[in-house]
Amino acid sequence: MITRRHLLAGATALGGASLLPSIAYAKGSVAAAIYPGTWEEAFRAIVAPALKKKDSIDLELQPLFAVDQVAKAKAARGAPPFDAFVLDPGPRITAIEGGLFEKLDAKKLTNASKLPAGLVDEWGVGVNAQVVGIAYNPKKVPAPKGWKDLFSDPWVSRLGITGFQTTFGTVSLIEIAKVFGGSETNIEPALAELKKVLPKIAAVGQPAAMPGLFQQGQCDVIYTNTQTVATLKGRGVDIEFVKPETGAITFLTTLHIAKGAADADNAYKYIDLVAGKEVQEALTKPPYNFVPVNKDVPLPDYLPMKSLDEMSSFIRHDWAKINPLRAGWIEKFNKEMAK
Repeated sequence: MITRRHLLAGATALGGASLLPSIAYAKGSVAAAIYPGTWEEAFRAIVAPALKKKDSIDLELQPLFAVDQVAKAKAARGAPPFDAFVLDPGPRITAIEGGLFEKLDAKKLTNASKLPAGLVDEWGVGVNAQVVGIAYNPKKVPAPKGWKDLFSDPWVSRLGITGFQTTFGTVSLIEIAKVFGGSETNIEPALAELKKVLPKIAAVGQPAAMPGLFQQGQCDVIYTNTQTVATLKGRGVDIEFVKPETGAITFLTTLHIAKGAADADNAYKYIDLVAGKEVQEALTKPPYNFVPVNKDVPLPDYLPMKSLDEMSSFIRHDWAKINPLRAGWIEKFNKEMAK
């Protein structure tokens, strides 16, 4: 597929005035990295047409997981393959340290005042909140009270686990480590307890496989986010979310403008649109079930909170401390837990 980036690259290489029409087209577009799956589907269905309608900008989405976005931007050496990132906290820290973002001018965002304090900083904008806890099938097992319950029956024999590849997996395993004496930087107690019960555990899978395993009944308890729970419930799956007694976990997904972005002005319009009431409200509805951050958008009733302000009491993690350890954790989990 020929993308806008390819056209620009060709124009630069040829230095051709004859390609000026392609450059003119580029002024009405923005290239944005997006998570594959639900995020890509939602942004193609809602954000792209809204951006075209409001600002006559074509949205070119490039499906990439967070670590791949950072890797591609680093490899591009100042000529980023897209104008905007979408990242979770860990890769965001890595990208900041790598100098991959343009500094953000919040004055260019008309919706900045509609976001809770702290969601807009010099590097990006929080456009989606994620809330992580425990999901269970109420027809198969009673509601667990917390992380420790998952290590005894009736839950352990119906438990599905995944590793540190994702943000939700990493923060869940950190919280499990904490209840067994570990910490944000010491996950050994979690791995030790998991090894003890590993023969009883119903499923060990890749993060993307867990919703399917739950839906198929191969496991009835998992750690996941509210968006996954709402999506499965919308498909008719028996599933409920429980906030662990030690607290729910939260983190933000953020948008950023790439250093050297070809269409920085359009990237601002794209980010502003995603933070706006109309798009936030549409993303909140089924089948996408995003957790909104715009204060003018009502929260869905399935969330374990009545207002965004309550999220200030939820558990957050220091990714500057986690990032240096995470690759080792991924390797160890895969080596010791994979069946």
